[in-house]
Amino acid sequence: MIIETVAVIGILILLEGLLSADNALVLAVLVRHLPEKQQHRALLYGIFGAFALRFLGILVAKYIIAFWYLRALGAAYLAYLCIAHFAGKTRHAREVRSREGMGFWPTVVVVELTDIAFAIDSILVAVALSNKLWVIYTGVMLGIIALRLVAGMFIALLRKYPALDHTAYVITGWVSVKLFINSYESYAATVLHSPFDHHLLPKSIFWAVMALIAVLGFAYAVRQKAKSKVSESISR
Repeated sequence: MIIETVAVIGILILLEGLLSADNALVLAVLVRHLPEKQQHRALLYGIFGAFALRFLGILVAKYIIAFWYLRALGAAYLAYLCIAHFAGKTRHAREVRSREGMGFWPTVVVVELTDIAFAIDSILVAVALSNKLWVIYTGVMLGIIALRLVAGMFIALLRKYPALDHTAYVITGWVSVKLFINSYESYAATVLHSPFDHHLLPKSIFWAVMALIAVLGFAYAVRQKAKSKVSESISR
């Protein structure tokens, strides 16, 4: 019995991590405009809100799939971030906008609202695995902590390779596509009462495109970093 409980908790942590791997990078993008010291604070404060959201979500898990509009709103915001980044603004203009952007607490609120859109899948999977609330909460909460730690690692990576900024926003746009499709599937199931017997965007395709963006984006960032070092050495 104890072994089974530990196994379920471990699976929940793993699933939370797998389902949220893309989310971690999006969270890193959301807090990146803040000063360095506030970035980690925003993610830390977001943990408490995420705990509360998961707690309520698990209690009403059988109804949460009806909240298709939350996913749609989250998708729209992520799409806006991606489009705004590639809207043709100069690097200087982006830096000015970054400094004049939203403050600390509004950013924490945005992180929480985005987390709601991301939380639906992991909540439904968690409830399907176990009927013991304490087991579900333990696995999900540990998974949330791991997610925030990974987001912190992404922030450090973005700081080391500035050109990854573009890759991060391409991934953000791709995640918004997934959320839009998921929101439509939920809308079809709960409002139109005509659920799909398969996902419109298969997970294999989503993750294949995600991997391609990550590999090409990282290669580009490393190349830009090398060019920057060469330029600095020449200028000296």
